[in-house]
Amino acid sequence: MTAEEVVGRLESGMTIGIGGWGSRRKPMALVRALLRSDLSDLTVVSYGGPDVGLLAAAGKVRKLVAAFVTLDSVPLEPHFGAARQSGAVELVELDEAMVMWGLTAAAQRLPFMPVRAGLGSDVMSVNPELRTVTSPYDDREQFVAVPALRLDAALVHLNRADAHGNGQYLGPDPYFDDLFCEAADAAYLSCERIVETSELLKDSGPQSLLVKRAFVDGVVETPNGAHFTSCSPDYDRDETFQRAYVTAARDPEAWRAFAERFLSGDEDAYQAAVAAFHEEEA
Repeated sequence: MTAEEVVGRLESGMTIGIGGWGSRRKPMALVRALLRSDLSDLTVVSYGGPDVGLLAAAGKVRKLVAAFVTLDSVPLEPHFGAARQSGAVELVELDEAMVMWGLTAAAQRLPFMPVRAGLGSDVMSVNPELRTVTSPYDDREQFVAVPALRLDAALVHLNRADAHGNGQYLGPDPYFDDLFCEAADAAYLSCERIVETSELLKDSGPQSLLVKRAFVDGVVETPNGAHFTSCSPDYDRDETFQRAYVTAARDPEAWRAFAERFLSGDEDAYQAAVAAFHEEEA
C-alpha cells in the first residue's frame, strides 16, 4: 500500500494506536500522511513523541492515552506541552506498564488486566475512573484493573517486512509494536524496505520477527519513514533537525514557516526538504 491508501481507510473519531517510543522508530511517514488528511477528533494511544506533537498541533487529537510525550533528548514534546496548557487535548495519563497491559488485554480480547502498576501512586488520583479488583484466591490481594486499550487501527514502523505483513526489527528494542498490532481491528506496517520472506532471517535471528502477518492489513515501503526519529541500526535520530523542530514549535510564526517548508507537500517533498536543510546546515 501507499501511506495515502492507509490513511484512506481511517475515519474521523477513530482510536488510533501509534507504535515506537518517544522519538524512536515512530511511523512518521504515516503520521505525515495523517497530517495531510481531513481526519480529526482522534483518540491516540501512544508512548508519545513527535507523532503526538504534530497531530496535536494540527488539531487532530481529541483525546490522548499515554504514559509520556517526549523527544528523548528534549524532555517534553513542545506541541504536546502547549496543547495540555491550553486544554486542547484530553489526557488519560497511565503508568508505562499500564499502557502495556492495557494493550495486552486488548490483544487477548479481555476487558481488563489485573496489575500492581499504579498502586500507591497518583495515577489513581488523576484517573478516578480506574477500578481495583480483589484476588479471588486466599491471598485476597488488591490489583488495579487496567481496562483494555482496544484500537480501531494501529500504525507501526519496522526495519524490514515482507509483502505479507511479517515485520522485523533490527534495533535494540521492540517498543511493543506487536501489541499495538494485535490490539487493533486493523494494523498498518511501514518499513524501511520490503524484502522477500526468506531474507528476513539473513540480518538477524527469528526472535527479531516481531510482527506476524496475521495481524497486519497493509504494508508500506517508505525509506527514512521514521525520520526525524531513530530507526536503529538504519539511522539514528536526526538531532539537528529535531532541534530545529523544537525551536520552531515554540514560536507561532516560526512554526508556520517550518510547516510550510516541511509539511505542506507529500512525503517525497518532505524528504527533499530535509536533504536541503542538511545541505544548508553543512
